[in-house]
Amino acid sequence: MSTYLPTIKQLQYLVALHEHKHFGRAADASYVSQSTLSAGIRELESLLGITLVERSRRVVRFTALGDQVVEKAHRLLREAEELSDLVQAAGKPLSGTLRMSVIPTIAPFMLPRMLPRLKAERPDLKLLLREETSQDAVESLQHGRVDCVLLALPFQTGEVESEHIGDDRLFVAFPKDDPRDPPDTVPPSMIDEGRLLLLEDGHCLRDHALAACNRPELRASAAMICTNLHTLVQMVDNDLGLTMLPEMALNAGILNGTDVVARPLKTANASREIALIWRKNSPRGEDFKLLAEELRAG
Repeated sequence: MSTYLPTIKQLQYLVALHEHKHFGRAADASYVSQSTLSAGIRELESLLGITLVERSRRVVRFTALGDQVVEKAHRLLREAEELSDLVQAAGKPLSGTLRMSVIPTIAPFMLPRMLPRLKAERPDLKLLLREETSQDAVESLQHGRVDCVLLALPFQTGEVESEHIGDDRLFVAFPKDDPRDPPDTVPPSMIDEGRLLLLEDGHCLRDHALAACNRPELRASAAMICTNLHTLVQMVDNDLGLTMLPEMALNAGILNGTDVVARPLKTANASREIALIWRKNSPRGEDFKLLAEELRAG
């Protein structure tokens, strides 16, 4: 049996390099110098007696065994995080550091009104936020980079626990005085597929909107324009098409200063579920339930 074992820090450096595929960016993400990170990984390779990373001037490439070690490192780091969480959970409820990913179609609309109240009511909580798409957020959760994720369902999340935050209705946004603008609600049949503007692939709101319409031809013809809702609104305001927006964005004033109007989508599943998810059997489960209560109150 080996006398020496890899350190948590060495494994963190290795995982960071695997994620960023660049020594400089991995060092920045780890808050150390590039030489420190490189030395830590070389020490790990020397300790294990194997080459984990093939280095060249332009490319960082992991060996097949290196990929396997990274996968194991993810699990070990997650266990170490859960050990820390176990101790933290025994202290004051909803205190200490908590890392949360939030998807871009929620973050700018829910967080500004929630964060000041949370800071005032939970002064011992240090909330570290990370904005990323649903797929990236779920991967961050699985790999232990974050503790919980605020996202919209349905979405494939794997084995997690969750708390319902609320339902967010979908609206169809038109240019003001558009002759196709109905007076109250918009059935999917009225949506002109040639004018529909949606977020690019990777944003779950795009899938939620298309699923709500239940018109397969929309998926093939809808334009993929950009990565954020504010730009979509500006395009609609300039009469370049129509789009779909969540109610929370409307309530946050996304249409302020524009000539865009929004009507509810008239269909049985014209909403998305906002939920907080975390790893199954996490020792901080009670903290996440408390956080969900705070989010619902907002």
